[in-house]
Amino acid sequence: MTVKRRPTGTHHGDLRNALEQAALALVRERGPHGFTLAEACRRAGVSVSAPYKHFADRDALLASLALKGYQEQRRRYRAALSSSTDPVEQLAAFATAYVRFAAEESALFDITFLAGLDTERHPELAAAGTALHDDLMPVTRLVADDPDDAFDLLVQIAAAAHGLALFQQRGMLPAPWSTPRSVADQAARAARALAGRHARPRPA
Repeated sequence: MTVKRRPTGTHHGDLRNALEQAALALVRERGPHGFTLAEACRRAGVSVSAPYKHFADRDALLASLALKGYQEQRRRYRAALSSSTDPVEQLAAFATAYVRFAAEESALFDITFLAGLDTERHPELAAAGTALHDDLMPVTRLVADDPDDAFDLLVQIAAAAHGLALFQQRGMLPAPWSTPRSVADQAARAARALAGRHARPRPA
């Protein structure tokens, strides 16, 4: 019997992605704290020693996925901001994109926000979070003159969207208001209302 061998380096090249996909599947089933690195290896069909070529431990694997989560958020948020030239509507679109990311990429959302990863050990995550802030602050500054007010507005809109995302994820919203479209509309309305409270006075 002839055994076909993989081309040199193919398995090694696929290993990282295989482990990440296995970890995502486990997070969907059990949450970001509910599995071990060895279980991810078994799910990926590789030996328990295999991941150390790429990941020092389970947190390193999760950090790699969290970084992808931040990158996907940034892609979505930038697209949302480009959908309008009105800063209030840009913020409403951001809030909508936030809850949609949570619904459509639930495992990445959980890893990014609920895994409790140490940003001192994984500074790339802190840098990715700062990049989101740097994209959004210029928009809130168009609504609120004071930098502190602009930051407060950003935090309030993100917190409202985050809360709605968690309510939807955990089935805490009554049926008529728990559909993806309804939650997105709620997030947009909350963003507009919060922006209205911070809006700079218009000249008479």
